[in-house]
Amino acid sequence: MAPGLFAAVVVMLLTLLGVSTRFYLIGDFNIIHGLFSLFFSFNLLLCYWEMCLFFKRDYIERRTEYWRARQCESGRTPSVEFLTTRVPLTKILSPTVWADVWATYALVDGSFSDRRSLGFNIDFANGFVAALPILILYAAFTVDFLPAVLAGMLGLILFWQWTYVTSVYLASFFVAGRQRHISRGEVFTYIWAMNGPWVLFALLGLYVSARLILDGDYGVLGL
Repeated sequence: MAPGLFAAVVVMLLTLLGVSTRFYLIGDFNIIHGLFSLFFSFNLLLCYWEMCLFFKRDYIERRTEYWRARQCESGRTPSVEFLTTRVPLTKILSPTVWADVWATYALVDGSFSDRRSLGFNIDFANGFVAALPILILYAAFTVDFLPAVLAGMLGLILFWQWTYVTSVYLASFFVAGRQRHISRGEVFTYIWAMNGPWVLFALLGLYVSARLILDGDYGVLGL
């Protein structure tokens, strides 16, 4: 199974779990809840990848050089080649497989193969710190099992972290001049398009979290 297809299936199933659970319990679909179900689902998968970044950091440094040579040899885009490579189902969850997420991305931003960099450290830390809050908010936004004020407080912490850290990462990328080593298309695809949602969704999350606190209920999510 191709890693890209596996990732898409995981995110889709996790998103449908939240949306279908809400529909089963209250017979309703809310667009804001649907968007956060999607966002949280991808972030849960990302947390696993970020844990792989930490545990496979030595391997990623070596693997980055492999993909660099492979790109010169084949002319193919490493990230596309990795995501479409066939992997046995028995190995699809292997950290060694998903280390290539970072090894291919390191060709765009070398900080992910350098454990001294900001990008490396904030990403692996997010993997260990954010997974539990994401699960709690995913469940709270779906079945309101937690008092709205508490969910809002947790949301403010998590979404502000994403807004701030992602903004600092983007700034550090351009201040360091890393954009000079890649094409404009790669800057748009890998830097703006892949990091922008963590600012835009996080800003929406800050608004929703504030409403949960101020309103004292889940009305902003239609609950």
